[in-house]
Amino acid sequence: MDQSKQEKEYGYELFPERNTGPKNEKSFVKSLFTSQFKCEIMLKLAMQTSPYAKLLLSAMNSSGCKVIRDRHFACEDCDGSVSGGFDVASSQIVLCQNNIHQQSHMNRVVTHELIHAFDHCRAHVDWFNNLRHLACSEIRAANLSGDCSFSSEVSRFNFGMKQHHQECVRGRALRSILAVRKISAEKAQKIVDEVFDSCSNDHAPFGRIPHGSKDAEFAYRDHESRDRYNTNL
Repeated sequence: MDQSKQEKEYGYELFPERNTGPKNEKSFVKSLFTSQFKCEIMLKLAMQTSPYAKLLLSAMNSSGCKVIRDRHFACEDCDGSVSGGFDVASSQIVLCQNNIHQQSHMNRVVTHELIHAFDHCRAHVDWFNNLRHLACSEIRAANLSGDCSFSSEVSRFNFGMKQHHQECVRGRALRSILAVRKISAEKAQKIVDEVFDSCSNDHAPFGRIPHGSKDAEFAYRDHESRDRYNTNL
């Protein structure tokens, strides 16, 4: 398969800077006024203060996949329809600096993509050839990242339905698959339905669905306490 065809089939056209040459170096003064600089500051805050991100970073480190900010994250301009992505080929998380403008949004995107990175670390995920694997990780990311939390849904004016969280997870997983794979909505929906129950019940490394930052903080404390207990055995 030629590179241009592969890019179209796997969603790389949404991240145009993935296929450009080395970027021109900017002076420090100029960089203070760029969206990239703002993105990098928000990323740093997310990694240091978000309990979701801190838990995932700790879990990946425990699994032998230490995350280094300068190596595994990249702030780039993207297509207007996406906020971030996980580039399997480089094991790098892309943060769309032109589409992320608030810290809360950055926290969710970092968490969502770290869940993909965690899945990539802990399991033999066949991202390109097995759509069930892709669907499972998208379901987990939507379920555990806060994408479908009550506050997030209220901000989108989506609330009040029975089993709303589950329907939000299904919908967001479906849209994510359709954004990066050239398949019909019917086929994508069928795949999501096939794996939904097992993947939505996989809460690793949180141990529960974190419905807000307090839940995520408790999960992070539990994870850290477990590590301390294990070291004393």
